[in-house]
Amino acid sequence: MKFSNYMILEFPSKSTNEAFARSAVACFAAQLDPTLEELGDIRTAVSEAVTNCIVHAYPEELGTIILRCRILKDNTLDIVVKDKGVGIADIEQARRPSYTTGGSERSGMGFTIMESFMSSLEISSCPGKGTTVHMRRKLSRRQ
Repeated sequence: MKFSNYMILEFPSKSTNEAFARSAVACFAAQLDPTLEELGDIRTAVSEAVTNCIVHAYPEELGTIILRCRILKDNTLDIVVKDKGVGIADIEQARRPSYTTGGSERSGMGFTIMESFMSSLEISSCPGKGTTVHMRRKLSRRQ
């Protein structure tokens, strides 16, 4: 698919980088002139995806998170968050609200939140090799 602009970031799975990732995507998305609500939704979805990498993909060690954003035609923001962590054995189970492998302090709502705030959400994973979360958000055209 053709794109008009893109960015790729790579950073360690430190919790301090979650805020960096969501801010970077928000700045990149600003060129599409999103509403404040759209921008908030995008920031929240990216925050959830990156937090999943930090908490679930690399529970015992630091790893690498790759974040790619592209501007597609029709005012669509395309976001990929990828890790090379432990992977997900059962994606359907992981997508169920309230399911978590992160302990009692986790809500298990990450994928549900991403899905509700984005136009599309695709998850692919291989146990022991990592997970890729692919999200798209079609933004309204403002005049």
